[in-house]
Amino acid sequence: MRTILASGILFITCCALSGQLPTAGPAFEVASIKQAPPPADGRLMIRMGGDAGRIDYTNVSLRDVIRSAFKVRNDQISGPDWLNSERYIIAAKFPSGATKDDVPAMLQNLLTDRFKLAYHKDSKVLAIYALIQAKGGAKLKPADTPGGMRMMMGPKGRHLTGKVTLAQLADALSNMADHPVLDMTELKGAFDIDLEFTSDFSPEGMRSGMPGPPPGPAPGPGAGPGAPSGGEARPHDESADAPALFTAIQEKLGLKLEPRKAPVDLYIIDHVERVPTEN
Repeated sequence: MRTILASGILFITCCALSGQLPTAGPAFEVASIKQAPPPADGRLMIRMGGDAGRIDYTNVSLRDVIRSAFKVRNDQISGPDWLNSERYIIAAKFPSGATKDDVPAMLQNLLTDRFKLAYHKDSKVLAIYALIQAKGGAKLKPADTPGGMRMMMGPKGRHLTGKVTLAQLADALSNMADHPVLDMTELKGAFDIDLEFTSDFSPEGMRSGMPGPPPGPAPGPGAGPGAPSGGEARPHDESADAPALFTAIQEKLGLKLEPRKAPVDLYIIDHVERVPTEN
């Protein structure tokens, strides 16, 4: 399971802003970090949750934590392949007076203190998908308030649920498509999302105007947990219980992914340690 917490146009620029994350600002009162054991049955259940006053993360990658700390997408983070393959269990308690709004800053401090993270920023124009309303309009059920997003990943597909804004949904889809996804629906508020799909680029998706993955070798683990494996577009697996990603979005949600170009901020990891300092 995954609770997923998205972003935008500039010309190619290079920012030589490098260095370690600042340690000022709120920090967790206490934090425990352990390496997670490998999944026993082939299913990876990822949880990024908690209750008032604490976080409780299970089977998270360091990429997951960096993404939440900076409020960015997986594709905006460039670093070693193991950022996505190594998994951790993190439990941390807020200091007195801290709220959920302080979590990104506290995660940044955690990354600096325990993983010795250092980075610099860059920005360039990249191919993206604009999340827009499909012909006929969106098919969305409003939710009272935004909450978390959870994803179950199995051998035949994925199941994404939650009460989220469409910006949050775009973030989640970015981790499964071959390009970043930006919310351009102009629809405000939170919605109930219940989406089952495979990550394959199906012929149905191709006919609706979606390009397949670019030719070439499969990307490494750093490409994201739900990223397609690359190569030529593959036929839809008729044995799977769920439709392909682009088809499911349009049929179930009344939304569409349209190819465009837009500037994207990149976070380049200069240094990070695989094993955190002791608890």
